[in-house]
Amino acid sequence: MAYRVVWFKRDLRLHDHAPLTAAAQDGPVLCLYVVEPGLWAQPDASARQWGFVRESLLDLDRDLRARGGRLLVLVGDVVEVLSRLHRRAPFVAVHAHEETGNGWTYARDRAVAAWCRAHGVSLREWPQSGVVRGLRERDGWQRQRDAFVAAPVMVAPARIDGVWPAECGSVLARADDLGLTDADAPRRQRGGRREALAVLDDFLCERSQHYRGGISSPLSAAGACSRLSPYLAHGCLGLREVEQATQARLAQLPTEARIQRLGLQGFQSRLAWHCHFIQKLESEPELEWRNLHRGYDGLREAEWSDERFSALVQGRTGWPLVDACVAMLRETGWLNFRMRAMLVSVAAYPLWLHWREVGLWLARQFVDYEPGIHWSQLQMQSGTTGINTTRVYNPLKQARDHDPHGRFVRRWLPAMRRVPDAWLFEPWRMPAETQARCGVRVGVDIPMPVVDLDAALRQAKARMHALRARPEVQAGEAEVVRRHASRAGRREQPARRRSAAELAQQSLF
Repeated sequence: MAYRVVWFKRDLRLHDHAPLTAAAQDGPVLCLYVVEPGLWAQPDASARQWGFVRESLLDLDRDLRARGGRLLVLVGDVVEVLSRLHRRAPFVAVHAHEETGNGWTYARDRAVAAWCRAHGVSLREWPQSGVVRGLRERDGWQRQRDAFVAAPVMVAPARIDGVWPAECGSVLARADDLGLTDADAPRRQRGGRREALAVLDDFLCERSQHYRGGISSPLSAAGACSRLSPYLAHGCLGLREVEQATQARLAQLPTEARIQRLGLQGFQSRLAWHCHFIQKLESEPELEWRNLHRGYDGLREAEWSDERFSALVQGRTGWPLVDACVAMLRETGWLNFRMRAMLVSVAAYPLWLHWREVGLWLARQFVDYEPGIHWSQLQMQSGTTGINTTRVYNPLKQARDHDPHGRFVRRWLPAMRRVPDAWLFEPWRMPAETQARCGVRVGVDIPMPVVDLDAALRQAKARMHALRARPEVQAGEAEVVRRHASRAGRREQPARRRSAAELAQQSLF
């Protein structure tokens, strides 16, 4: 019996799934997900991500069974799994989505393509977003992206003629079976298509009215942001269906719903940026591990400090807002974009840490880790792209602007609940008698700042500006612009509506 394999990766849904739709029209289908120990052993993988994926796989299997199919889950190397299945019952094609992942998945996909060629198996891949494979430069990219999101959304097949081989798979029950010994995030979002649709509906109908103006502060962002990022990152929702659902909601809103309309339009801008940033990694996979602008090589690499990095990871930098963000991230696996940008800026400038190790740590924390967005943002916020304005976030100013009464900080840092308002932003300056009266010990309950903030920021800015002023560094910008910049202007500008500076202050989702 000739059949086709639909290989699920980060596309854990049936709706608007081009590989499944095409395969189901051609005959019997084997729906396959491979749990790859090599992938989960990578330094950007974590138990919280696996927990989300596992829940999504269970949901996907339920949806397949309702249509006559099943999800075969096998553990191992994909090439070895395909070889084993092919020996038992040869298949004629592998259908899959293109994936812009990390360097490991890039090599894995090349190995699968080579195996298919060697065994006379057709490999058909479809884009999953507005990212364009094989793009040489950015001219015309926006038109291609817009054409993708405007194409009709594919409805999930009503019936699937499922194939089930003699060997059966099962979803791993525990993260430590994969060697993931880190802790899951106890308050993270749950995975699966059902959860994704509920979050999407809640955002479009209700929460989007708070999007405009509500997504910068960590106090309001958890409810004002769409919270769709993990479902897009793992493919429980397709970008095109989210874009079109947003457009449909805009068409339904009455004219007087101005604030909600502006919020949804702002969200659409960020959906465009989603593809824009992932395209950078698709076009240049090396930006995951090396500076986008090579003129910045050597800027921070030789001055790595385990002590400063450990203070950041443990949430003991001494700057309350930074440490509260780390605590929230540890518990929930999510943080709004403004606070993510602040964490990276603090790491890059006052702590003077190279972005690669910081990025790996953050990748493991984020349930919604999307490599294309993640590594592009790490480099942009660290100042190594050469085409973006240097963004240095002062954590004390951010606290005064976005948590002026300390509600967020006190929610996540119990010791700060005993600190008087007068010392909220700089608790290390509390007099000894105030500490005794409050029962808080600076240096024990509340850490001292790991560096002198003002002095470290001055030095970091001076070093960065001196490097950017070099003629050879300025000369290298043109090539980065050609490969990666939006065509809306000299410096990167948004694909729609808003300035890059404004977007940088708000959540991508």
